[in-house]
Amino acid sequence: MSEFLKLEKQKNTAVITFNNPPAHTWTKQSLTDLKNMVLSLNEDKEIYALVVTGDGEKFFSAGADLNVFASGDKTVAREMAEVFGQAFETLSQFRGVSIAAINGYAMGGGLEVALACDIRIAESHAQMALPEATVGLLPCAGGTQNLHILVGEGWTKRMILCGERIKADKALQIGLVEEVVESGQGLAAALELASKVSKQSPVAVTACKSLIQMNRSMPISQALPKERDAFVDLFDSLDQKEGVNAFLEKRSPVWQNK
Repeated sequence: MSEFLKLEKQKNTAVITFNNPPAHTWTKQSLTDLKNMVLSLNEDKEIYALVVTGDGEKFFSAGADLNVFASGDKTVAREMAEVFGQAFETLSQFRGVSIAAINGYAMGGGLEVALACDIRIAESHAQMALPEATVGLLPCAGGTQNLHILVGEGWTKRMILCGERIKADKALQIGLVEEVVESGQGLAAALELASKVSKQSPVAVTACKSLIQMNRSMPISQALPKERDAFVDLFDSLDQKEGVNAFLEKRSPVWQNK
């Protein structure tokens, strides 16, 4: 349980709702809670997908509470940077598929948590920015790296160095989000997408996600042999046998997640 995060489970999908009104800013406690929730969901074999969203209609998350940094204490800064990093890196490494339903303003650490997800769906009124340099700071929870992976160097520099705020339609155009839906429909769209994940073998999904994310730290010449090895390793799983035989028998597979 968490004071700042609500967790619900709908069939094979978990939904984490940010609940620190009015702007769902991050605290040391809420970041620790997020990390622990994701670690717990990794152990829940019935959960294949995770959706994160903000409560209400205005804010997904406005990021860090700047009051924490007002004193200029470097010890506090380092502690918060570590907690931010641990939380969002844990989210990025979630065993299943993570989807951000961006239902409003996603600023600073609020955008970084979305960047840590596998897929982003934005409502049409959503706005996104990494404005840390405006207050003498920088994105320290993956923003400089994860944004670059999605949109390239030019738009990363526009958003971070120039402090440019973008709307949902522009976010879609540059590849920051994968889909834009009408206001109020973000969660429903994310849940619909998450339901498709349950049709996939969770063992295969975990293996595929790990391979896809290897491009962040490994040249393709090293990743391709690992892809072949991972394919062969799936033959140790019950899901591989179930999936192939279900197809041949013209029935839906019953995944065991092992």
